[in-house]
Amino acid sequence: MAARSTIPATSPHTLPVRENGGQYTHAATWLAWAHARLGDGAGAAHLFGLLNPVLRTATAAEVGRYAVEPYVIPADVYGVPPLTGRGGWTWYTGAAAWMWRLGIEAILGLYREAGGVRFEPCIPPEWPGFEATLHVQGRTVHVRVENPGRVGRGIASITLDGRELASALLKFDSEGRSRHEVRIVLDAGASGAAAKDNRGQQARVPVERPADHR
Repeated sequence: MAARSTIPATSPHTLPVRENGGQYTHAATWLAWAHARLGDGAGAAHLFGLLNPVLRTATAAEVGRYAVEPYVIPADVYGVPPLTGRGGWTWYTGAAAWMWRLGIEAILGLYREAGGVRFEPCIPPEWPGFEATLHVQGRTVHVRVENPGRVGRGIASITLDGRELASALLKFDSEGRSRHEVRIVLDAGASGAAAKDNRGQQARVPVERPADHR
């Protein structure tokens, strides 16, 4: 039996609308994640945009229709008149965590794993790339992803502080420098070791200490 809207019972608009044809956010984030896992970065990013509440409130009319906070992930966006387009059940859904993971992990490909970071971007082909700054085990890691061939996925090369690596999984020694630069170049036809690891066969690569480390 479908749960009812959060609108007060005295309202003439109290209808059983929650999962009846509208946006059920928890499941929708998994759909977007599936697009990313299939290599469809454009589809994943498109769905991320549809789920982003900020993009539902660009005008006064859209604010009036959406009727809930634009900075909180809703559990539902109703699809039944007269409530079509109205958000519901904010501040309570676990979909907020999945939305975060969808953007950071499935699309940007920044995964915390085994005490390090694994890189597996799947971005829209039209993106030229992106930059991100991570804080991992007391270190600052600046990541620059480049997409010169407009492919959106597949790691052709990955360098750490100018040194080419054979794996897309970075692990850090207990000692070493406090800031690192990671550069990733995408190529859908990549066949190197980094590309192989990027598709799931991760290898642990510790950060080498600087030559003058004491």
